[in-house]
Amino acid sequence: MFRKVLIANRGEIALRVIRACRMLGLKTVAVHSKADAEALHVRFADEAVCVGPAPSAESYLNIPRLIAAAEVTGADAVHPGYGFLAENAEFAQICGESNLVFIGPTPEQIRQMGDKSEARRLMQEAGVPVVPGSPGAIEEERKARLAAEEIGFPVLVKAAAGGGGKGMRIARDAEEFAAAFPQARREAEAAFGDGRVYIERFLERPRHIEIQVLGDRQGNVIHLGERDCSCQRRHQKLLEEAPSPGITDDLRQRMGDAAIRGAARIGYLGAGTMEFLVTESGEFFFMEMNTRIQVEHPVTELVTGQDLVLRQLTIAAGEPLDLRQDQVRFRGHAIECRINAEDPDRKFMPTPGRIVTFHQPGGPGVRVDTAAYQSYVIPPYYDSLVAKVLTHGTDRAQAIARMRVALDEFVVEGIATTIPLHRKLIQEPRFLAGNVHTRFVEEWLHEDAPAPATV
Repeated sequence: MFRKVLIANRGEIALRVIRACRMLGLKTVAVHSKADAEALHVRFADEAVCVGPAPSAESYLNIPRLIAAAEVTGADAVHPGYGFLAENAEFAQICGESNLVFIGPTPEQIRQMGDKSEARRLMQEAGVPVVPGSPGAIEEERKARLAAEEIGFPVLVKAAAGGGGKGMRIARDAEEFAAAFPQARREAEAAFGDGRVYIERFLERPRHIEIQVLGDRQGNVIHLGERDCSCQRRHQKLLEEAPSPGITDDLRQRMGDAAIRGAARIGYLGAGTMEFLVTESGEFFFMEMNTRIQVEHPVTELVTGQDLVLRQLTIAAGEPLDLRQDQVRFRGHAIECRINAEDPDRKFMPTPGRIVTFHQPGGPGVRVDTAAYQSYVIPPYYDSLVAKVLTHGTDRAQAIARMRVALDEFVVEGIATTIPLHRKLIQEPRFLAGNVHTRFVEEWLHEDAPAPATV
C-alpha cells in the first residue's frame, strides 16, 4: 500500500477521497488554486500545496505543477477525482513515469474508452449491444451522409472524443444533416482538439442507465447494480436513483452481465461506469464508459453498503477484490439531488458568491456530500456544484418522502440554488410514477414555464 495520496481535485470529491484515505491510515496532500485557499479540502488534508492562480488551466489542469507538488511532498500516489484530469490518459501516463501510482485505470484503458468509436468496436467484440451506427469515425460529409441514410433518420452526429453533450447534433432528415455534420465537427474540434465524429441511430425517449463496475489487477470484474440518470438537462444530470424504477429483473441481469463482459474485454482496473440507453421497448445499447469515479457514486454506496473510493484505493494498491458477484447485496432505494449554484428562474444562470446561511438537512437515511459552509464563497471559475443531497429508504416511496423533507430543511442563503427546482421535480406526477426519460426534465421545464405576457 502506498503511504501518501495527492488529490488532484477540489470540492466535495477531494473531501470524499480524504475520508477514504483516513479509513486506511493514509496521509493526504491537497492541491489548490489561489481561489481555493480557504476551501475545506485544504483545511482537512494533512498537507496542502498551491498550484497556481484561479483559472483551472493554470492550476488543476497544470500537469507539471501537480507532479511537482507530489514530488515536493513525498506523495507516492495520485487520486484524480472526477472532472479535470480524471480521464486524461497523458496525466495517468506521466504519473506512472514519475513513479506515482495513478488511482484509476491504465492510460491505455482511458484512451480506448475515451475514443467513442474505438469503444464501440471493443464492446461489439465483447458481445455488448451498441446503438446501430457507423463502424468508425467519418471525416468526409458524403460518406457520413450515406451512412446516415443507411442507418435511417433520425440520427445523432457525435464527437468521437467527446462527452457531456459537446460535439453532438440531431439530424431528422438529410437537410438537417447537412448542417449538423459540420457543426458537430467544429464543436468537437474546439472542445476536444479532435474534430472526428461518427453517426448513430437517434433514440427518441430512452432512459439513461449506468452500471457501476469494479475490476482488479487479478482480472476479477464485478458490477454493483444500476443507477437511473434519466433526469437531466442539456446532458447534465440533475437527479440519480438506484435501482431504476423502469428496469425489470431480467433486463437488470442482462445489463449487468453485459457490463461485466465489456469491462473484462479491456481488463478494466478500478472503478468505472458502463453507460447504456434503454428504449421504451426494453432494448439496451452501450453508449460510453466513464473511466473514473462518478459524481453520483454515493447512490450505489447507499444501496450496496460498499465504499467505492476505498475500493479504488485498495485496487490501485494491488489488492484483489474480496467480493464475488453472488455476494453483492442490494437493499432499499437511494436518490441523489445535485444542488448547484444556478438560478432556474433565470435560465440556470450561474450564481457564484458568498453563502450567508448554510444549514444542512439531517435525520434517518439522509446524507449530504458538500465542501460548502456558511460564509464560503462559491468561486466563478469551476463547476457550480454546491452539494449532493442523498436519501435512502426501504423503498422508493420512503426515499422520496425523506428527500422531500431534506430539501425543505436545506437552507442556503446568499446565492440562488436549484433546491426549489428539485422540490418541484420530486413531486411531479410522472417522476413519482417513474415515467422518465432523457428529455423528460426539459419537456417538463418547458411545460412549467410561464406563458409570455400578452399586450
